[in-house]
Amino acid sequence: MPIKNETSTHFWDEISIISPVARVLACLGFVVTGAAMIAALVMNKSHDPFFRLPILTPMAFVGGCVIACYILLIGYVYADAGRRGMSRLGWTLLAIFVPNALGIVLYFVLRRPRLLHCPQCRTVVEPGFGFCPRCRAPLNAVCPLCQRSVNEADTFCPYCGGDLKSPTQAPAQRA
Repeated sequence: MPIKNETSTHFWDEISIISPVARVLACLGFVVTGAAMIAALVMNKSHDPFFRLPILTPMAFVGGCVIACYILLIGYVYADAGRRGMSRLGWTLLAIFVPNALGIVLYFVLRRPRLLHCPQCRTVVEPGFGFCPRCRAPLNAVCPLCQRSVNEADTFCPYCGGDLKSPTQAPAQRA
């Protein structure tokens, strides 16, 4: 029975990699942003209706949420870059200093696939490998004829045309 070498990509599993430090900084950013916007209301002596409490309170909440999400995204970039074998510091600095959150967008566009580990010997393997290069443990379903990775639901190999259900049959000959 082949061992599936897949990684979990559930939302809460991804959120859990954000460090507690980034979470605390996000909470502080939320509170400080809201407090600064409310303080701007108190310090403003003008009678402009735009700067009244019923209008500024939701703006302070939304502004705090935006800052908190930005900090959490930077924390995610830091943790995820290390998990993918990329430079944590380089991508985090890029995410922070490229304006308008374009650094974060660049990270998500250019990031590498997650590193996979052999379930038997824990060696780092490339995605798509059929067997571990160190211990030869099966990682994914492979064609018995050409030894290339195939999906478990496939009936025929997409590379050589071999029958995946009966490993002794040769691929169908074309006329």
